Amino acid sequence: MNIQKELLERSNNQCELCGNSQNLTVYLVPPTKNETVEDSILVCDTCKTQIENAEQTDANHWRCLNDSMWSEINAVKVVAWRMLNRLRKEGWPQDLLDMMYMEDDILAWAKAGADVAEEDKVIHKDSNGAVLQAGDSVVLIKDLNVKGANFTAKRGTAVRNISLVHDNAEQIEGKVEGQQIVILTQFVKKS
Repeated sequence: MNIQKELLERSNNQCELCGNSQNLTVYLVPPTKNETVEDSILVCDTCKTQIENAEQTDANHWRCLNDSMWSEINAVKVVAWRMLNRLRKEGWPQDLLDMMYMEDDILAWAKAGADVAEEDKVIHKDSNGAVLQAGDSVVLIKDLNVKGANFTAKRGTAVRNISLVHDNAEQIEGKVEGQQIVILTQFVKKS
């Protein structure tokens, strides 16, 4: 059975994003190179045009993602996440993104092919303006009272293998005295 027939059967002869039943085509979700049913979705011409050409995006058309973002098909969730991210400044897409859940590997797939504008990228910087990356080591430049853990993280404490809070450029996470805590970037310097 060919991919288009399988997708037509899976989608009930409808666009898997908006539900349109006219002019349906197979869309291979990048950056995947394998043309398989798992890596493809069935989309209408309107959705495909707007996915591939950001300047032609009509935000109101994508209100359909309120339903399709809950699909059990990973490729559909990936495209829904990407479009919601593209439209985040509209307001309502951010609410949907906040509700959306994806496994780590599916989220990584979504992020790998996302067209995030430079001004929308979250860049974490330490107190000296050095860019922080996940896995970096930092040193605390101030004593910090850790709420809920009843201890003070002392100035000069090294925090290794930090992780970045993806939606807040002013926060990182790391282990201090065996506790995973959130630390404000203004109180650390890259080591």
